[in-house]
Amino acid sequence: MKAVGYANNGPIDDPQSLVDIVLDVPKPGPRDLLVEVKAISVNPVDTKIRNNVAPESNYKVIGWDVSGVVKSVGAEVSHYKPGDEVFYAGALDRPGANSEFHVVDERIVGRKPTSLSHAQAAALPLTSITAWELLFDRLEVPLDDGGDGESVLIIGGAGGVGSILIQLAATYTKLKVIATASRPDTIDWCTKLGAHHIVDHRQNMKAELDALNLTPKYVVGLTATDKHLPAIAELIAPQGKLGIIDDPDASAIDIRVLKPKSISIHWEFMYTRSMFQTPDMQVQQALLNKVAQGVDKGELVTTVNQNLGTINAENLKQAHVIQESGTAIGKTVLEGFG
Repeated sequence: MKAVGYANNGPIDDPQSLVDIVLDVPKPGPRDLLVEVKAISVNPVDTKIRNNVAPESNYKVIGWDVSGVVKSVGAEVSHYKPGDEVFYAGALDRPGANSEFHVVDERIVGRKPTSLSHAQAAALPLTSITAWELLFDRLEVPLDDGGDGESVLIIGGAGGVGSILIQLAATYTKLKVIATASRPDTIDWCTKLGAHHIVDHRQNMKAELDALNLTPKYVVGLTATDKHLPAIAELIAPQGKLGIIDDPDASAIDIRVLKPKSISIHWEFMYTRSMFQTPDMQVQQALLNKVAQGVDKGELVTTVNQNLGTINAENLKQAHVIQESGTAIGKTVLEGFG
């Protein structure tokens, strides 16, 4: 099967950073699906792994967002059959999905939204799981009626996770949704996705929130949390909750600034359930199905911003460059192996 991988970890401008390769088709285990990959998208985890993790064998294949069709199933699979269209983010401790065929545990796989193409659907799994778990599991905002009279500040609203988190909070809670954005295109993007207010994270966020008469109980740090922590400590409500998904510099972050207000910190890592095979691992299947239903009902929309065409090393390199630029809006997708 065709695939894209790397033999040596390092920067994307290395000619060998991502290369077209040929691999054997993997065999599904008892609870696995063998999926024919129709489309993929790129996330920060792809570039982090490519930069920092050396292959354990000849090549390492990455990629953790898929929309595709089930080709075969393991002996213990109970939710899917060949021919089913699915979407999922996979597991960090298994091979990635930048390949024609991919094996994945059925418990973390959802049914693709019927109203979306494979390319449109591939933009959603990883960010939807992250945003859903962060909002409803970690910050414990009650679904549907939660957050009445409260607000959430989403720092980095135009990125992949921010783009779906805005929608989830605006659609399935009563929270007042505040997103940060600093450019006309990102401001427009966040507004269209349902943010009630926009503030500029490059300016004095506390002053902007005061002008709106808002003191958020919930703050979500999606990017540069170490840089923004002093401002977060100042603007968040007493006894508020801070959710974090990025990798702040430990030497530059001092959580003691959160102590006077008794702020709780909540980490979100969407691979925790699959990595540790937690008893509630199948929750990810259920939440992906809820997202798919929301899309098909018109409550949620895909977060695709760019489609770079065929899945190959050249196009995937371009997608990694976009992801690493720090200015990506929404998601970048690729589809088909040609």
